[in-house]
Amino acid sequence: MSDAGVPAETAHEPRPPLIERVSSTIAVLGGLLSLSTAMLVVVSVIGRKFFDAPINGDFELVQMATAIAIFSFLPYCQARRGNILVDTFTSWLPARVNTCIDALWDITYAIMMGVITVCLATGVIEHFRTRQTTMLLQLVVWPALAICAALALLLTFVALATAVTLARGERA
Repeated sequence: MSDAGVPAETAHEPRPPLIERVSSTIAVLGGLLSLSTAMLVVVSVIGRKFFDAPINGDFELVQMATAIAIFSFLPYCQARRGNILVDTFTSWLPARVNTCIDALWDITYAIMMGVITVCLATGVIEHFRTRQTTMLLQLVVWPALAICAALALLLTFVALATAVTLARGERA
């Protein structure tokens, strides 16, 4: 044990960057949301099969929860460099050149996610203004869209952060 009460073998391990810690926490919450959604579907199917009483509007809840869950996983995937990389034409290039190409693609990804964020934010404003609700449960739609927009914005920042890390020559 070291003086600070931290085991000696972990005393010198760097903590993951803040953006990765935040992204991982959000991904865990997205996983819990996915599990809850799966349980909702199971209960609804059992209710429909054995009691002729499915959960009313279950598909509306599943649609919203699935969208939020997917957007909650994307920042962590980007922070951990978990996206698919295809280097068919660049594998022969020096490592530094490939790193710069990866940084360029991360910037491209950030730009595209920025566009998606703006589109989602526009949708939030429009759905808020029109007070649009779901068909069966009459749930207000804009809060789910707002969460997705916020998560898309986080993904934009994560992609920019990984691009900067790669551009500096650090391991992303």
